[in-house]
Amino acid sequence: MATFLYRVGRLAFRRRWYVALVWAAVLAAVGLGALKAPGAADEEFSMPGIESQKAFDLMEQRFPGATADGATARVVFIAPSGEKVTATENKQAVEETVAELGNGTQVASAVDPFQAKAVSKDGTTAYATVTYKVAATDLTDASKSHLEKAIDDARDAGLTVEAGGSAMDDGGGAGGIAEVIGIAVAAVVLLVTFGSLAAAGLPLLTALIGVGVSMATIMALSHALGLSTTTGTLAMMLGLAVGIDYALFVVSRYREERARGRAPQEAAGMAVGTAGSAVVFAGLTVVIALAGLAVVGIPMLTKMGLAAAGAVVVAVLIALTLVPAFLGFWPNAVLKRKARKSGRVEESAEDNGGTRWARFVLRRPLPVLLLGVVGLGALAVPMTNLQLGMPGDEAKPTSATERRAYDALAEGFGPGFNGPLTIVVDAKGADDPKGAAATIGKEIGATEGVVSVSPARFNDAGDTAVFSAVPSTAPTDEKTKDLVTTIRDERPGVESETGATFEVTGTTALNIDISDKVQAALVPYLIVVVGLAIVLLLVVFRSLLVPLKAALGFLLSVLASLGTVVVVFQQGHGAGLLGVEQTGPIMSLMPIFLVGIVFGLAMDYEVFLVSRMREAYVHGDSPAEAVTSGFRHSARVVVAAALIMIAVFAGFVGESDSMIKMIGFGLASAVLFDAFVVRMAIVPAVLALLGDRAWWLPKWLDRILPRVDVEGEALSRRPETDHAAADRADLEPART
Repeated sequence: MATFLYRVGRLAFRRRWYVALVWAAVLAAVGLGALKAPGAADEEFSMPGIESQKAFDLMEQRFPGATADGATARVVFIAPSGEKVTATENKQAVEETVAELGNGTQVASAVDPFQAKAVSKDGTTAYATVTYKVAATDLTDASKSHLEKAIDDARDAGLTVEAGGSAMDDGGGAGGIAEVIGIAVAAVVLLVTFGSLAAAGLPLLTALIGVGVSMATIMALSHALGLSTTTGTLAMMLGLAVGIDYALFVVSRYREERARGRAPQEAAGMAVGTAGSAVVFAGLTVVIALAGLAVVGIPMLTKMGLAAAGAVVVAVLIALTLVPAFLGFWPNAVLKRKARKSGRVEESAEDNGGTRWARFVLRRPLPVLLLGVVGLGALAVPMTNLQLGMPGDEAKPTSATERRAYDALAEGFGPGFNGPLTIVVDAKGADDPKGAAATIGKEIGATEGVVSVSPARFNDAGDTAVFSAVPSTAPTDEKTKDLVTTIRDERPGVESETGATFEVTGTTALNIDISDKVQAALVPYLIVVVGLAIVLLLVVFRSLLVPLKAALGFLLSVLASLGTVVVVFQQGHGAGLLGVEQTGPIMSLMPIFLVGIVFGLAMDYEVFLVSRMREAYVHGDSPAEAVTSGFRHSARVVVAAALIMIAVFAGFVGESDSMIKMIGFGLASAVLFDAFVVRMAIVPAVLALLGDRAWWLPKWLDRILPRVDVEGEALSRRPETDHAAADRADLEPART
């Protein structure tokens, strides 16, 4: 492995123009393909194997067109204090507004609340439902402006008017600001780390090129492979993250090799042969984590994982080829200022912060280990109370009209009004379909926790009915989840009595089912991903205990980060400091995303840090000296890489959307715990306590495992060359 990559690095350095032109051609080709490819389709979220999805599929089959994904807006009218919306002036203002809403060019219908009996019992609140002919993503600016103008006119008439629904979705877009902030912070960290604008800029430039290739490829294939506009979100985030990390490690190793007196081309080859080997195996662990998302069984999540895995592969290829090619164009530019003119660097024998920290841990391994484990364990305890869900408008800040509309409907019609259950009755096997539907409706209506049941609506064939059941509790309340479970548990008796079957669906039931499925898939996902990674790390480190230690440390950091997310976003401690106005369940997909992304980054830090220790140990250092050597060479860049990731993820905490806050906070805290507590403290403490045993491998396992030279042992046996002559030969083409 190391010898092959060494040759790749030298070839890329020597044939830099060809390498640069190839990548430019690839970027141009996929960019042109992205421009000419049909637009990405809207994501059709599906969750095979859950009841609510089966019921929804049945509705699509029996009620053709009834489940069309047209945008909707629910406009809520609230009378002035002490008045009712049914008062003459207020009623007239509402009716005029509804009539105006119905005049929109993309509007299919606007239902008058007084005709639809959509007025609260106390007469203070009413709502109108506006249905559009197109999906929310296809709404024009003119249609949105028309909706906003009608609402403003109603407010001018003295009413309080708020609106929710998919038509109010602004499509996000704030993520771009967070990415810009993250890149800016990354540039500052790289500049401080390297002390060179070129050395700081090269990882950013190559990472952006890699992200450009990945995103253009995803866009070019989106229509053919059924990828949505959201598929590339994870690919962009991780592609940028690992792209910077991988280039950072190669450039850092190149500077080390130059400091040892190697010629530029030789240094590039050595950098790719050693750090590049670590890049390959770190990339493989990330790909395993992302491809493992298929275990969850959510098609959308599988596509996102595979697209992000492709972006990681591109980042690895960029680091192995384009980075050494750019080093060939500017072999001295990435060096420190003192060495740029001469092109010669002397390797510093002085201790740095990494060696001083390593020696501190080596002197007190047990206290450091106990402090790290107990601290992360304490942070992980709240995770035992983790509640998963899919928070909606109730999780938005009170400054958002969607949140105010949600609160107004909950106050006027009851907390369960915002999340009704949809009951789908399949009466094909019943002697009296209408009687069966009526009996089922009566039984469900009598269930404790159900406030009301709507009249059943039959399809044209008369064999399927649909009605709504409104719970007495909010959609994200645990009592609502218990209610859905109760209705389903009592189903066998009702079905045997009527001869008809029924299923529970709707947004609330769907969210409950998704949460249950994700929670059930989390442990198998961890087993698959961590298990495969342990096998891979066994090959890399040829040690039994180091991979186990790496996996256990990762689990500890992930559980601790989930615990902190629960403390802030579910229990509300410190929520005000982050601008979180409403606490509630944790987004269902959050743990899976956290595990997948952080596992990849954690294994990056593990491979880069411990591979240098393994390299020193293989070359004859004692276990303690190997730990110190690993920190001397890798601690600075690992810290820089972690700070960059923390900055990128923490940038999302400043967004107004609580879901974005949650993801950003969770990822930032996970990287913080894993990089600085697990990799920088627990890992050296464990290695110090284990000594030579850390690198022990049973002989039978040693014979089975394939041998890959990650440490560059074969390269160290290469005969030394005339560095001065090679230096002149390397630089001559650059001058011409």
